[in-house]
Amino acid sequence: MNARPLGRTGQSVSPVSFGAFKIGRNRGIKYPTPYPLPTDAEADQLLNAALDAGVTLIDTAPAYGVSEARIGRFVAHRRSEYTLCTKVGERWGLTPSGETASRYDYSRTAIYSSVVKSLRTLKTDAVDLLLIHSDGRDAYIQNETDAVATLLDLKRRGVCRAVGLSGKTPTGCAQALNWADVVMVEYHADDTSHAAVMAEADRRGVGVLVKKALAAGRHDPAEAVRFGLDGPGVSSLVIGTASAANLRANVAAAEQYEPTAAPVRAAA
Repeated sequence: MNARPLGRTGQSVSPVSFGAFKIGRNRGIKYPTPYPLPTDAEADQLLNAALDAGVTLIDTAPAYGVSEARIGRFVAHRRSEYTLCTKVGERWGLTPSGETASRYDYSRTAIYSSVVKSLRTLKTDAVDLLLIHSDGRDAYIQNETDAVATLLDLKRRGVCRAVGLSGKTPTGCAQALNWADVVMVEYHADDTSHAAVMAEADRRGVGVLVKKALAAGRHDPAEAVRFGLDGPGVSSLVIGTASAANLRANVAAAEQYEPTAAPVRAAA
């Protein structure tokens, strides 16, 4: 796969990335079909197969169950081969009431604690990309919490190389262009609501990562990969899978991709 620049971060990433949700969590999911959680051996094989296939970005989060732990256990020894993205703001686990669910906390204390735990779990001194994991209140999180200032401070300290927002709304992601190095947005044939923000991000040199490019498995993978990579300013499609065969198919679709029109790239 031909690497694409991640905005003006100085990093380049493969056009298809590995979304590590499915190797860590299979409860409280938005996928239409349930799936078993891979065994340790299967997760080990899948992560290494992704790197061997030329995937150079792994996306995870504390909210992805045991995903961070498995990445740290199985590919930390190959850390120089991939861009590592994790998030802050959402955690998955037991609530005070005893149920298993997501909890959201965008305070400075919670973010620092989350990053320290993630670095230890991922077995790394720093991550390449640290994103706010939005619960849908994109504007509130940016305007009324410590999240943005804390991420920028962590970047200054060298804890992460780049920062950004994994957002839910076009208006929230548009606001993030004022401070973020990268935005992660949903984009596929059924939802192009972020297209204008993506184009503006590209003009400003902000990297664009696409989540849910396959619309939670509703779209044909080859067609969805082509559609996603044609999107304005797209650096990479973050596609989650627990199947080595699906991983190889996604990579093949990216390798065979030919743009329908010359993509707009940000000036260096």
